[in-house]
Parts: sequence; structure tokens; C-alpha cells
Amino acid sequence: MTLWYVFYVALAVAITLATSPSFAGKEKIEASGETGVTLAQATDEDRRRPGRPVPDRQQIPAVDSSRVPPPQPTLPRETIPVPDRWRIVESIGVNSRWWDPYNQNMLKGDRPVFDDWFVNLSVILDAIYEPRRFPNPTGTQATTNANAVDQFGKNKQTVLAENLITTLSFIKGNTAYQPPDYEIRIGPVFNHNKVVAEEVGLLYADPAKGRTRSDQFVGWQELFLDYHIRNVSDRFDFDSIRLGIQPFQLDFRGFLFQDLQLGARLFGNRDNNFWQYNVGWVRRLEKDTNSGLNDIGAKLRDDDVYFVNLFRQDWPVLGFTSQAVVAHNRNNEDDRRYFNENEFQERPAPIGDQRPRKYHVTYLGLNGDGHFGRLNLTGSLYYAFGKDELNQFAGDGSSADIRAYFAATEASWDFSWIRVRAQAAYASGDNDPTDGKEGGFAAIFENPQFAGSDTSYFIRQSIPFIGGGGTTITSRNGMLTELRTSKEHGQSNFINPGLILAGFGTDMDLSPQLRVSTNFNHLSFATTDSLEFLRNQNAIGDEIGYDLSVAFTYRPHFTQNVVFRLSGAWLIPGDGFRDIYRARTGTGDDFFYSVLGNVTLTY
Repeated sequence: MTLWYVFYVALAVAITLATSPSFAGKEKIEASGETGVTLAQATDEDRRRPGRPVPDRQQIPAVDSSRVPPPQPTLPRETIPVPDRWRIVESIGVNSRWWDPYNQNMLKGDRPVFDDWFVNLSVILDAIYEPRRFPNPTGTQATTNANAVDQFGKNKQTVLAENLITTLSFIKGNTAYQPPDYEIRIGPVFNHNKVVAEEVGLLYADPAKGRTRSDQFVGWQELFLDYHIRNVSDRFDFDSIRLGIQPFQLDFRGFLFQDLQLGARLFGNRDNNFWQYNVGWVRRLEKDTNSGLNDIGAKLRDDDVYFVNLFRQDWPVLGFTSQAVVAHNRNNEDDRRYFNENEFQERPAPIGDQRPRKYHVTYLGLNGDGHFGRLNLTGSLYYAFGKDELNQFAGDGSSADIRAYFAATEASWDFSWIRVRAQAAYASGDNDPTDGKEGGFAAIFENPQFAGSDTSYFIRQSIPFIGGGGTTITSRNGMLTELRTSKEHGQSNFINPGLILAGFGTDMDLSPQLRVSTNFNHLSFATTDSLEFLRNQNAIGDEIGYDLSVAFTYRPHFTQNVVFRLSGAWLIPGDGFRDIYRARTGTGDDFFYSVLGNVTLTY
């Protein structure tokens, strides 16, 4: 009886536990597959919703005595010293590598060297190899071509040049949101160049010096102080001033003046950068003859440029920038003659009566760059007026009024990976060299990024005007037919034949690394009166010819750090070119070409 009584009591207890809510909740929790949750951790809500997993619960972390405890709400606020906001990344393993320009690097301005002073170092190796052919005169005193009695000699040349361009900037201030408070920039360029010609008397005035010239030079292309005067709005509109050797560019494409020169510039912006302005003065440095770099050891030229330009963003339409410019060139180099390092006369130009001259000329310009919808458009208009104190062609010592015009435009349209371009330019010419007016347009120091620029034969090469004085039809990296000795040393000449250019081209991105550009331009003189006067030759034709070029640009790493460029250009002479140089299309020495191989490595 006692055993049966114990048995019934145990059975009653088991039934009671099995049917109780606590026991059922535990079974449901275990059935859900959750682990690590005890019966005590289950809430009433969990017990009332069987079949649902129990959510993870946040645990209060254990106190680590090696770490700083959180501040107590009843205590005053406390601060803990940490590295500055640039070096704090080192605590998570981001360290500087001086050879890597794409990650944290103190040499690239990513963190200050002390306080808020930064350093930015840039090094560029720019090397070219350039075989070319253009008309050359037979050596004046001698020639390497036996029995040659013609005025035209052998015309092959080869150029090898390397520039090591270094720039070191010291910058003070937070440049992420506003211009730097101060910037000191030092930019020496180390040049080596070698030229081999087929005729003597081309590289040196003295034929005894031979047909090969090798030269080295160090030029200071940048050496300035930039001072941030003030901010004028909470959007960091500002005024700044820059003093020293610095880059100047008066329009978008370098038609009038683009150079690194000594001067002062006040610049800034207004209305959230919708308006930008520049007011400046330039005193031109003499150039090294063979490298084209600034020669700060030479006497300054008596040649000043004063300018004001004003930019308006998004006018007249969104995406188009308009610019107005006023520039005045005061040249007073009428007190002495200048011979370059190769002993050729540069000033005054050895044409006309060859007396030293001075001139004052003012340029009024309107420029625009941007797009109208899908149409990309660039345009420039210039009017030049002033006075030339000596008309070298008149021979009577009289002066002349300068009145000249220039216009250029480029329109392009993008079709996926192809851009199609059309370009045209007009520079007025002088139609009466001996009267009291000079109507040929001449720039101050042009460097046009237009119509193929340095891949174009006509723009790239300096074509000598043989038999008409020691001048050139075009200067190297110049488009205008100014009849000046050179851009680097010569004076502007407003008695020139002018230019008419019309053409088209394409830019094709065959891959993200490879671009192919083509240009096809037709070139003519606006008038040939000045050419006929200097050559004493009647009826010179207007047509210069056709300039064809193609360029391949390859960027293996999709950036500008390593760039390979190969271009070729060919000039098909027109009747005017043949009249001057007796060129015969497609024959031996009259095949005028230029090949340019260029490697650019940038750090």
C-alpha cells in the first residue's frame, strides 16, 4: 500500500511539471534550436510566442583596466591627448610611403611637416626624340654639299631633348576648403638637348662649329610667393597676390600669351566662384637660346605686359565660361642689338632697314570655352591697336599705326568613344608694307593648344623664311606667320602675311589606355604682300598647303604618371609654299615631315 502511494504521488508531480507554463517554455526554446539560452533568460513574451527564436541580447562588456574608462556624468569634462587629425590614421596601420603618390605621403601634401605647413614635391621627366625635315638654306659661308649653288640645302634634322622638371612647394593653411595662406614654390628645370643637321651655318652662325650642337642648361621656371590676403564670403571667395616667376595664360588656348615669366598677379573670385578675375604685370625674362628656359642670369628685357581679365562661369548658358581680357604690351627695346648664344641676330629682326625699334600695342579680347548641350565650343576674338615707332619696311624712319584682328574657334561633338572636331582660325595680314599702317596680327608669346598643337607640322616646326631676312614663317610651337626671329628673343612684327586655317580632326579612345588623334588642316596666307616685298618676288601664291597629322597616346596605368606619345605629321605644299621654297610635291627632299616620340614620367 505504501509503495502504491509513493508511485501515485510521483506520477502526480510529473504530470504537474509537464503541464506547467515554465516547463513548456523551456521545451519550446530548446526545440527552436537556440543554444546558450537558459530558462531564466527567457522572457514572458518569449514564452507566449512559441516557435520564434530568442533575439540576441547585448551584454555589458567586461571592465578592462588597461583602457580609459568612460567619463562619469557627475565629473567635469575630460580630454585625452591624441595624434593630430592627419597622423591619427597611423594608429590603425596606415603609414606613409614616400615613393607612393597615391597613398598617405608627406611629400605630396597629405600631412604637415610641422604645425600646418605642408610640402608638395613634383618631379617630371619629359623626353623627346624628333626626326624632322623642313626647308633649309645653303650655308652662307660654306656648305657640306659640294658644287651646290642653290639657295636651298639639305633639310634633315634630328632633335633629342630631355627636361627634368622639379617643383617644390611649401604651403601653409588648410587647403581643403580655401586657398593656402602662404605658398612658396621653387621650380628648377634641368635640360639637355642635342641637334644634328645636314648643313653648316644652321645651328651656329660660325660654320666652323659644325653640324652638331649639344647643350645643357638649368632654368628657373617657377620661383614665387603666393599670399592669401583675405576671404570675402563664407563660401571662401577670396583675394590673393602672387609675386615672382609664375605661369601666365591670358586665354583658354594660349593664343595671345602663355609663358612662365617674372611678374605680379592679383587674383580672386566672387559670388561662389561665378566671377573670377586677374590683374597682372609681367617683365619678360630673357630665354636660353637652345633650351627655351628662363635665363635669370641675363639682363631683363625692356618688355612689359599689363593685363586684366574677367571670367564668368555658366554664361550665357550653364556649362560655358566667358572671358574678357585687356592686355597692353610695352616694348622699348630700341636701345641695343641682341645676338643669341649661337651668334644669330635676334633684335632688331634683320629685315628692312634693321634699325632698333619699339612699339606699344593694346589687345582687346573675348574668349569662351565650354559646351552648349552636347556641342563643345571654344572661341577667341582679338583686336590689336597701337603704334610702332619705326616701320622697318618704309626705310624713312616713319612710324605706323597698328590695326589687326584675330579669330579662332573649335567645335566638337562626342559620339560614345569618338570626338569629332572642326576648327578654323583667321589672323589678319598687312597688304601694304610701306604705308603708315600695320595690319598683320602678332601675339606677345603664343603657345596654341589648337588644331593639333605640337603634333601639327606647321605649328610644331620653325620654318625659316629663306631669302627674306633672318626670320621665320612660323616660330616653334606657334601658329601665326609673324616673320619674327623667334618667340623667345624676337619682337612682335605686325607687318606679316597673316593666316587662314580650316580643318577637322578626331579623338578616338580605343581603350581606357589608348587614344588616337587625327588632324587635317588647310593653310593659307591672308595676303602675301609682305613676302613679295622681302623676297623681291612677284606673284607668290596664297596657299601654304595641307597639314596632316596623327598621334597615339598610351597610358598603361590609366593615369598621367606614365605617358607614351608618338605622332607623325606631313605637309603637302601648296602653290604659295612652292613659290617660296621651289618645293615639288612628293619628291625626295621636298617631303616635309615631323615625327615626335615623347615619354613623360611623373611623380
